Amino acid sequence: MELTRQSYRLSTSPQIKPADLRQLAADGFAAVINNRPDAEGPEQPTSLELEAEAKRLGLAYWHIPVVPGEMSAKDVRAFADALEEARGPVLAFCRTGNRAAALWKAAQAVA
Repeated sequence: MELTRQSYRLSTSPQIKPADLRQLAADGFAAVINNRPDAEGPEQPTSLELEAEAKRLGLAYWHIPVVPGEMSAKDVRAFADALEEARGPVLAFCRTGNRAAALWKAAQAVA
């Protein structure tokens, strides 16, 4: 799993799998934000699968799906709210990590 640290509280990454969540919890992450719409690619697990495993491991989970090139003010606000609500380090992901990083950058202006 390739993580990019954006701030002391947020890291971003490409698509994760349910099995990756165990390592994230062991590494001290408290929450996960999924920025990828379901069925965007054949290899991706569904948000429901990821959410079930995250909750089983005690991780908070948000699904804020953003279609590439269609990030809205509502998406940015939801991302900023999730970061504010999270009780520790957060991992945000999408297919490549770029949308998650863009949301974080945009959320800085509304935080």
